[in-house]
Amino acid sequence: MTTAQRSLGLWMLIALVIGNIIGSGVFVLPAALAPYGAASLLGWGISLGGALMLALVYARLAQIVPNYGGAYAYARRAFGDQVGFLAAWSYWVCVWSANAAIAVAFAGSLGYVWPVATATPLRGALCALGALWICTSISLSGVREAGYTAIVTTTLKLVPLVVFGLLGLGWVHASAFHPLNPSGHSLVNVASSVASLTLWAFLGLETATVPTGVVRDPQRTVPRATVIGMTVAGVATMLACTVVVGMLPADVLHASAAPMAEAARRVWGNAAGMGIGAIATISCFGALNGWVLLQAQTTLAPALDGLFPKAFARLDKRGTPWFGLLASSVLASALIVSNYSRSLVALFTFTILLSTAATLLPYLITVLAWWRIDTVVSPLRRGIALGALAFSVWALIGTGTETMLWGAVLLLAGLPIYVWQRRVAASLPER
Repeated sequence: MTTAQRSLGLWMLIALVIGNIIGSGVFVLPAALAPYGAASLLGWGISLGGALMLALVYARLAQIVPNYGGAYAYARRAFGDQVGFLAAWSYWVCVWSANAAIAVAFAGSLGYVWPVATATPLRGALCALGALWICTSISLSGVREAGYTAIVTTTLKLVPLVVFGLLGLGWVHASAFHPLNPSGHSLVNVASSVASLTLWAFLGLETATVPTGVVRDPQRTVPRATVIGMTVAGVATMLACTVVVGMLPADVLHASAAPMAEAARRVWGNAAGMGIGAIATISCFGALNGWVLLQAQTTLAPALDGLFPKAFARLDKRGTPWFGLLASSVLASALIVSNYSRSLVALFTFTILLSTAATLLPYLITVLAWWRIDTVVSPLRRGIALGALAFSVWALIGTGTETMLWGAVLLLAGLPIYVWQRRVAASLPER
């Protein structure tokens, strides 16, 4: 990889991490958390702590393993091809299903600003598909173009989000958090369910470790971007979502496809609501841009190593893995179309749980890989890794039976590809 092809520097990479974390979740997630009331704060705290520990594990591995591909590279280095393929396949499922969720959230935000655009489920699905394929076109134009888009959209959403969170603290009503746990389930079950939902808001913490082949000085840049991006995005996200839950009645919150915009409208007027709706739309588009870029890079490394079909390693003249990019967008489109009859909130909740379940396996494997790879283990690092491992297992259980079954089916769908690739490799003459 030439220096000219290493297009992503520190600030661009930080923007990509923040942009991928702060996307749809912060603007739409409060609606999914409405049934849990104040008990959702417990899940938020657990998710933020667990995500920070995972970010530190990824940052450390990025220092000692320069391989391209994030969790896939760490898994293959520690456990070999089979586990490496499992991590790569599962993470790829996470990425394209996440893109379906973000595109749906984009449609929900756009619908608040321009209601006619999502007046029917079909129109909502078409808006989601349009955003997905516009972002796909941006990534086809090159990595640097997607990086510049990430800087612009991250700036446009991060500053207003922090301002909203700080100003909104003055309008939080204590009655919104009473009763403490309106769901009727135990606090342990609620915390587990909420942690699985809120983890969605932190997915992307590993973003910087995936496209290391196009990052300048990756062993220095990637760990810094991971920790800085996760910290900034995590605090801003938790603050804003908690404020929204405290500003709206539970019934309004649960039914709203754009709860943050609704909260702003009720407190500061229609102009403020429209402004937040516009920011949410930009935010979702920016996150979609970053995740679409990531979906092509996710399949490139295993394809270069012969674990994915070699078509995924095909690069166009701009260095973009175009086949992986297009294949991923087609799958995300299929997920949107197959579920378009659901409400936007129901579709969003289903897709984020599916995406979260798919990414928790690579998270688990990454933590286990750290135990095998890192020879310099201090008590502090050991504690961080144990915490990250426990959190990943707990959050995976919290996604629920239906989601785990869907995740298992998609995971098993990759086994024939692995077997085929092994046969292809075995048939090639030895060098």
